[in-house]
Amino acid sequence: MRDNNTREGERISSSSKQQPQVPMSLKLVDTCLRLSVVPLSVATIWLTVSNHQSNPDYGNLDYNSIMGLKYMVGVSAVCAIYALLSTISSWIACLVSKAWLFFVPDQVLAYLMTTSVAGATEIVYLLNKGDKPVTWSEVCSSYPHFCSKLTIALGLHVFVLFAFLFLSVISAYRAFSLFDPPCDPQTNNNA
Repeated sequence: MRDNNTREGERISSSSKQQPQVPMSLKLVDTCLRLSVVPLSVATIWLTVSNHQSNPDYGNLDYNSIMGLKYMVGVSAVCAIYALLSTISSWIACLVSKAWLFFVPDQVLAYLMTTSVAGATEIVYLLNKGDKPVTWSEVCSSYPHFCSKLTIALGLHVFVLFAFLFLSVISAYRAFSLFDPPCDPQTNNNA
């Protein structure tokens, strides 16, 4: 009798150590978000890199003139490559069970996207409004085409940020759902 109970307990404990199944709808949302990041990031890169305008009074303006735009292009490239690779690897069974492989990069890229959007937003604001106390005049009246394309690129970049924020929540759910919730000390004392 004791052997049967021991074996039954071992079987129950070994089955409880298996990975919890992620709902298919959550996996579908995850995949769609990751796939949507790729074209949005590529469009952001293309709009930013191809953005240039010349003015006979002030000269040429392109993305190489502004360091923050180079950072935005770099972060967009990293996001597009990671999103593509993570989408492919999310359907490989041996990698899906490693929730931390998705959690850590998703968190890092969400933070990188946050800094990139913040920097690009400040650049677009300064180009549109200027900063009178430090005698930085607005530029968009002289380079309207440049500013409009940059605003569109920033909008796409914001969509990528929101996608990565949602992805970081999904990957956090996957990583931390592997663990039992913490015990309540008051419940343990009453038992």
